Amino acid sequence: MIDTHRLMIFRSVVATGSVSGAASTLGYTSSAVSQHVSALQRETGLSLVEKSGRGIVPTPAGRVLADAATKLMQQVDELTATVEDLRAGTTDRVVLSGFSSAVTAWMPDVVAALTTEFPATRVMVRIEEDIDAVRDTRPDVAIVVGLDRPATVAGYCIHELLTEPYVAVLNTNHELAGRLSIDMVELAAHRWIDSDTYEGPCRQNMLNACAAAGFTPTFIVETSDYPAALRFVARDVGLTVIPRLGAADLPAGTVAVPLANPTPQRSIFLYVKDSRANDPAITRTGELLSELAGQPRGPGSTTSPSTRLT
Repeated sequence: MIDTHRLMIFRSVVATGSVSGAASTLGYTSSAVSQHVSALQRETGLSLVEKSGRGIVPTPAGRVLADAATKLMQQVDELTATVEDLRAGTTDRVVLSGFSSAVTAWMPDVVAALTTEFPATRVMVRIEEDIDAVRDTRPDVAIVVGLDRPATVAGYCIHELLTEPYVAVLNTNHELAGRLSIDMVELAAHRWIDSDTYEGPCRQNMLNACAAAGFTPTFIVETSDYPAALRFVARDVGLTVIPRLGAADLPAGTVAVPLANPTPQRSIFLYVKDSRANDPAITRTGELLSELAGQPRGPGSTTSPSTRLT
């Protein structure tokens, strides 16, 4: 059996890049950390780290083990939370997940309602960006973006929650800022801020619309999230194209304008674990999310009804 405590220490070594860094973080001596890493290598029969300058780096096998250790530690944390719930008399726990803009826009209201209506239920929320996270972490309810039809996940039923358009976000000084709508092709000659370097469906939907309009955007700044991209737009560095939900809270000096010919869109789906589908708290979560998804937010506000996919 692999010692989970040693896995935790090894994960810290990988995260900090050194034995001394892990020792400082965990409150151990450097020699104790080194002994645990050496023991873990003996237990696994693998070379897990190698020297790099004054620090160490994980070997390919070490990186795989560190990633697996992170997932295991999450499961241990969840088990610990379950034990604490049982001790406290909490009867149930609901795990919700979703991509960043959906969690930011919707989950505070959902969690506030659930904790009021189901006070004996603990609600946990995670920000997870793709369908693989649903397969790996198995939340009770997940909000996921899909291309066309959603990917199936064993043990989950799928509901279409919303189809929403993308908008162009521009500095108020931009020559197109006063328009009621903008054709995609009109953006071809301008500087772009990439708002999502992750190669997922949200970005692909935008790139597909650009391709349909006959161009590839010229990105002068690459960022990994919408708020960062919006800050560059506010400084008049360039424009960005993001889903309407991501433009719900614009910084001063920016404006969102609907897009046409074509209008990029993304479909948002709700994944509900089959084993929890009849749980009142889970049912209420679906109702709350459907209500919130149906509320217009920002320019070009149109919504599609929440329907069960067959």
